[in-house]
Amino acid sequence: MAKAAIIIAIVTAAGAGALAAVFFGANQTQAHIDPPDAERPSSGAPSDAVALAEETPASDAPGAPTPDDMAWIPSGEFTMGWNGTDGRPDERPAHRVRVSGFWIDATEVTNAQFKAFVEATGYVTLAEKPVDWELLKTQVPPGTPKPPKEALAPGSLVFTPPSYHASHHTEWWTWVRGANWRAPEGPGSSIDDRMDHPVVHVAWDDANAYAAWAGKRLPTEAEWERAARFGNDQGRFIWSGTELEPGGEHRANVWQGSFPETNSKADGFARTAPVRSYPPTPSGLYDMAGNVWEWTSDRYREDHYRTRVAEAGDAPIENPTGPPDTLDYRNPYAADSRVQKGGSFLCHASYCSSYRPSARMATTPDSALCHLGFRCVKDAPGP
Repeated sequence: MAKAAIIIAIVTAAGAGALAAVFFGANQTQAHIDPPDAERPSSGAPSDAVALAEETPASDAPGAPTPDDMAWIPSGEFTMGWNGTDGRPDERPAHRVRVSGFWIDATEVTNAQFKAFVEATGYVTLAEKPVDWELLKTQVPPGTPKPPKEALAPGSLVFTPPSYHASHHTEWWTWVRGANWRAPEGPGSSIDDRMDHPVVHVAWDDANAYAAWAGKRLPTEAEWERAARFGNDQGRFIWSGTELEPGGEHRANVWQGSFPETNSKADGFARTAPVRSYPPTPSGLYDMAGNVWEWTSDRYREDHYRTRVAEAGDAPIENPTGPPDTLDYRNPYAADSRVQKGGSFLCHASYCSSYRPSARMATTPDSALCHLGFRCVKDAPGP
């Protein structure tokens, strides 16, 4: 790859970091850029809610009412990571982790829920603001020229299937001006008939702001994987067995057909699906595989599992909250990159197979995209 192409894997990112890849990607391959929508003024500094992402999970304690539409995950050990042949280096080695009990949203945060937050607070997401060049230039090689103003208009990346069997991610992502959580495919699209779908085009700061408003926080990566694996520890998938479609049954909203040009929609969906469209996990969680990637609070380092296992030895690692700094080959110039889990409707065995609970992706906190959302956790006494 050319030196700037590795700034981000656009398949998992948007926002300033992804825009850098669009403009300065491998061999100067240019993604399509749609006409601008009306610009909105920036609302200023990131939300103070970001600080909540660094909190440590609370311990178990009985007796409180059950939070609405959340599932309780009790304290316990599980195997985090994956040593299987379809695992990537950053998933290895598999290792024992212990987390305290916590509540987690049964579903990804929906458009209806996010709309209620915006109406109550007046919040403006990062995708609805002009791209911040001062931030963007810290994520690209020094000396990179500033893009023209119109290229920095509010927008986000939208998956656009090519008409041929493409091999590079810049061939199936389009920077769409005016694309945001209200208009997932850009101007002319709407969420009016998708209120029960997961909200998308939300950056890490946006997710933290919602969580703080709701009295919750983003899960750590360990909490997220513990919840996904609960009842099926050490499994390849969040369901029993090693088949993606056991008994021919679709268990997650993922890509069917030939990626990226042909989606047969055998599961009934071309993009996001309504939450609760597929069977839940044993603990009552939906869409922990596929549909949309989900933000966690952890910073990302490709070598983090190897480092922490070397430090801990055979002892289980207690309530890990991620590394203190970032090392991400997709974003080599970025000072911060955050972990995402769960895979999305774009995952396919020929490309990423990231519908496995151990799979990890990451990008810069200012990033947003049409297949990226989140769910929250809550520190409260257990049932």
